[in-house]
Amino acid sequence: MGETYNTMFLKDILFIAASALCTLAHAQSGFPSKPVRLVVGFVPGGGADTAARLAAQKLYESWGQQVVVDNRAGAGGNTAAEIVAKSTPDGYTLLLSSPGPVAINPAMQVKLAFDPQRDFSPITQVAFGPNMLAVPVSLKAANVKELITLAASSPGKLSYGSSGMGSTPMLSAELFRMMAKVDLLGVSYKGAAPAVIDLVAGRLDILLMSIPSILPQVRAQRLRALAITSLTRSPLLPDLPTLHESGLTGYEAGVWWGMLAPAGLPRELVARINSSVVRGLRAPEVVSRLAAEGVDIAATSPAEFAAFIRDETAKWSRVVKAAGIKAE
Repeated sequence: MGETYNTMFLKDILFIAASALCTLAHAQSGFPSKPVRLVVGFVPGGGADTAARLAAQKLYESWGQQVVVDNRAGAGGNTAAEIVAKSTPDGYTLLLSSPGPVAINPAMQVKLAFDPQRDFSPITQVAFGPNMLAVPVSLKAANVKELITLAASSPGKLSYGSSGMGSTPMLSAELFRMMAKVDLLGVSYKGAAPAVIDLVAGRLDILLMSIPSILPQVRAQRLRALAITSLTRSPLLPDLPTLHESGLTGYEAGVWWGMLAPAGLPRELVARINSSVVRGLRAPEVVSRLAAEGVDIAATSPAEFAAFIRDETAKWSRVVKAAGIKAE
């Protein structure tokens, strides 16, 4: 007898499914066959943009396809993150993110148009830039221990500066305050420059900000650097101790950048993009370029980056809750 209708229908479905899988496999094997867009949530010239352009250049050299950096500043990086979260998961739209959209804003219960845990496929943590703890040269604290003792003796008298609610300098300072068990007064500034000016003038007592924003004043002996916020010392400042080794065991904070794709990107493409990015990041000229800014290459696996994001979200959730920080 001839084939039944159900058998013929099943064969048609299997043929369509097999064809789709073949098409997908061919598309993946030929990736990339057109330019790739790397969306960055900040204006050109900053740390995120620098990291993105270095990565884009190395990907171009590896793939032979242009990787176009698309700066979409707005809402602390959330605008760019939303664009990528809602893009087709085919590898042709990627995100270069800072901690804000994926680890800090969720902790602050910012209303987002995307779910940081659900809507992205982590590719790799690109780099980590620790902050530097600095004080005015007039402040009677030559090291971290003396600073903590001074702050403990005058609760609420010493002030720390930040570049806005929920910024990494603010959270770094709040983590310092919590771990050191001292009471500090927070002062918010519109950017790093005015905070550094007030620190030099002695109108501010403590600043935890990126190395490039503080280092020139330290070298000019207008500020005193006490520590760095990574777990290990910076090759740029090998004599400067970490907060971790200065008594605040486990202290780590700073800004980082990572590459993500929309959720649903096939594992094969995740692995392929990760391999290309990691290889490019480890190129000596990239390492030295970022090291000059006090930034360390991370170049992690997708699984390591996903775990790092979860850890960062949990850490900053604890800090935000303990400090009573609310979104502006």
